[in-house]
Amino acid sequence: MKLSRRNFIKASAATGGVVLAGCAAAKPATNAMASAKAQPSSPGKGEWIPTTCQGCTTWCPAEAFVQDGRVVKVRGNQLSKSNHGYLCPRGHMSIGQMYDPDRLKTPMKRTNPKKGRNEDPKFVPISWDEAFETIADKMLELRKNKETEKFLLMRGRYSYTRDVIYYALPTIFGSPNNISHSAICAEAEKFGAMYTEGYWDYRDYDLDNTKYVLMFGGDPLGSNRQVPNAIHQWGKVLDQGKVAVVDPRLSATASKAHEWLPVIPGQDGALAVAMAHVILTEGLWHREFVGNFTGGKNLFKAGQELDESAFKENITSGLIKWWNIELKDRTPEWAAPVCGIPADQIRRVATDLAKAAPSCMVWMAPGAAMQVRGGYGAMAAHALNGLVGAVDSKGGSLQKMHAPYQHIPDHKKFKGFVDEIAAKGKKHKKIDGRGTKEFPALKKGKPGKGVVTNHTADGILNEAPNEIKVAIGYWNNFPFSCTGADRWEKALTKLPFFTHITTNVAEMSWFADIVLPAAFHKFEKVAFLTSKFNRYSYLTLQPRVVAPIWDVRIDETEIIWGLAKKLKDKGFANLFDYFQSALVDPETKKPAANGLEFAFNVTKYMTQKAWDPAHHESGTKINGWKEYLKTGLWQSEPYPFHKHWKNGGSFKTKTKKFEFYSETLKVALHKHAEKHKTSVDDILETTKYTARGEQAFVPHYEEPFRHGDAKEFPYIFQENRSRLNREGRSQNLASYYEFKKVDPGDRSWDDAVKINPVDAAKLGIKEGDKVRVTSPINSIEGRAHLFEGIRPGTVSKCYGQGHWAYGRVASLDFGKQARGGSNNHLMPADYDRLSGSTARHGGVTRVKVEKI
Repeated sequence: MKLSRRNFIKASAATGGVVLAGCAAAKPATNAMASAKAQPSSPGKGEWIPTTCQGCTTWCPAEAFVQDGRVVKVRGNQLSKSNHGYLCPRGHMSIGQMYDPDRLKTPMKRTNPKKGRNEDPKFVPISWDEAFETIADKMLELRKNKETEKFLLMRGRYSYTRDVIYYALPTIFGSPNNISHSAICAEAEKFGAMYTEGYWDYRDYDLDNTKYVLMFGGDPLGSNRQVPNAIHQWGKVLDQGKVAVVDPRLSATASKAHEWLPVIPGQDGALAVAMAHVILTEGLWHREFVGNFTGGKNLFKAGQELDESAFKENITSGLIKWWNIELKDRTPEWAAPVCGIPADQIRRVATDLAKAAPSCMVWMAPGAAMQVRGGYGAMAAHALNGLVGAVDSKGGSLQKMHAPYQHIPDHKKFKGFVDEIAAKGKKHKKIDGRGTKEFPALKKGKPGKGVVTNHTADGILNEAPNEIKVAIGYWNNFPFSCTGADRWEKALTKLPFFTHITTNVAEMSWFADIVLPAAFHKFEKVAFLTSKFNRYSYLTLQPRVVAPIWDVRIDETEIIWGLAKKLKDKGFANLFDYFQSALVDPETKKPAANGLEFAFNVTKYMTQKAWDPAHHESGTKINGWKEYLKTGLWQSEPYPFHKHWKNGGSFKTKTKKFEFYSETLKVALHKHAEKHKTSVDDILETTKYTARGEQAFVPHYEEPFRHGDAKEFPYIFQENRSRLNREGRSQNLASYYEFKKVDPGDRSWDDAVKINPVDAAKLGIKEGDKVRVTSPINSIEGRAHLFEGIRPGTVSKCYGQGHWAYGRVASLDFGKQARGGSNNHLMPADYDRLSGSTARHGGVTRVKVEKI
């Protein structure tokens, strides 16, 4: 049976296990089981089973209430010291995702050989065996031709059992091309902490004890990390201290703040260095952490250079160099016209922050960092934590405690299982361009260590460094989630063979040759995750809460075990033999008899140090695997304050101290320059930065890089996140649209283009008018919402709408017409090249707005 574009979403499960059920509707019922016959009311009996929410990267420990094999409600894990037993709205939306009738229900293959957005794939359902047979044949063709480097694995969101699909599969097969999604999330944010305190990760924040929160480009009450903890703690935060939010939009967090600083998008760095200037000239730095002048008198005066020998530092390094190179002239009066914040407000916020030291925090988030020149702005914002002694302090910015999980055996080299063909293939360069002159991608101080996710599309299109012939993608949707999305549509069209592993058919699936249905992470998957917040690190399970309704399998383990078995049947045994010898059940020592057993074996092995009393290291004492299944949670001891203050500093920087003059970055940039036989200045020019000389090694202001001429495109475009966005995956739920109004400035159902009333009056636009927003590369449409909570001169739209192939709710006409507009079709592909991060914030593009 062939499925046309229309039948693709109409066919029922009764016709042979099809992908989507039902027909298109403007505002369909929310309940996936609405068409079921009425049943007697439940007596309320059921069981709470632990699991993990992955609606954002907090990865909250959670629990699901199961009745008669169905999940009926959720809550936070009641043992959790991080989320206090609560989930945010995204956690509760997961049940709708689980029982979405439009989920992919069976493997499918493409029957239309032509690819493209306007080409109906004409998918037909197939068996798992046929799917594995087809994929294995394509992969083995590469091995036969000794070109395994032409295999590509694209990872999206993941669990920590990722080692199987992300490391073992490409390495043992023989490809260097395992590409993570992480650079489209926040690598530039990590850059700020890495090149000041030597920490490449998201920070934790001690809200429980803080007296001042200065938020740069984040919205913890609404989106992404630590939302349940922030919601739970915010009343206390407001009672015991102050909050200031730097954001061009009045976010949920800004609406609950004492100070809102509606910065011009991309000018966060100017604001940060001006605040640093104030803290120093007013003598408000934290002396125990930073140090003091040898004579005891404050010598910081605007415009005046200082002798480095005049200041003795304690746990920091390079303060006077930073002052002389960057800060001495960065007064609030200089910054005010640059960043759009009045000088007196800059001075007041900086002073209040410092007076609360060290129990204060500067919370730097992607909004302030994911810019073309965002790396140094991220450093500048995080350096404020150093000035006020908030690093590793009670009420401040924290790192994390060790979580006792282990990687799968020999997870980088796989000795004994990588043959000559694979070893040769692995030596090729990666398809994303990392480590080239243009993309230093300086993860953890190592050139080329980071990932440049979005540039993978260009690598495929340009066949640089080589052609890609066979690709697998899982839990990702790059034609929707990456800027310059049209490039991804072209790149996927170009791929000769592509397999997509996904819960819902999505835009990325449209270009696939094989589509495989994945188990839903929160309730059907077997895996584990680790994260941290509220001072506790944790290992939290996904133990398969309920049996799947449809013929789905676990993406990172179960599917790969089945593929490996098929490869062995066809003559390539290395991958399967590794699985069966290295990843046995830690208790029985038996290899897996099927893919589901394998998923449990991997999870048990990787978490053994947490649940096995014989391997206990620290934190929660768990008496065996059965107890771990019951509680679902290992937790560390609380993070110790001043952990890295000891012995004059134990940070993972070159100096072991918090670096205002980054010797760590200096070494990394010089290594990259030497590799390409050029100078650091040339590298900076190539990466679109303006800094030259010594300025390259200190946090400093960089003028924002924007696409589009200001005369033709007079408004700066910015995007925001919704508290209902499950990372762009909740858009096939009617509840997403019905309750969209909970986000400040947004409206139910309509894709709101937020415009300040002052700008709207100039354009002749009224509330509810249909408008077209045009950037230098594309146009999208939406409904104007006149919102005083948006900075004049800017236009804002929430990320999330614009799906054209995600389901009957997300798309107005599946495969043809999107509901709303996708920001990523509007924003050009660009990068913070020093980190590899996609540039999507800080006003990366200018736009014009027209009434339709």
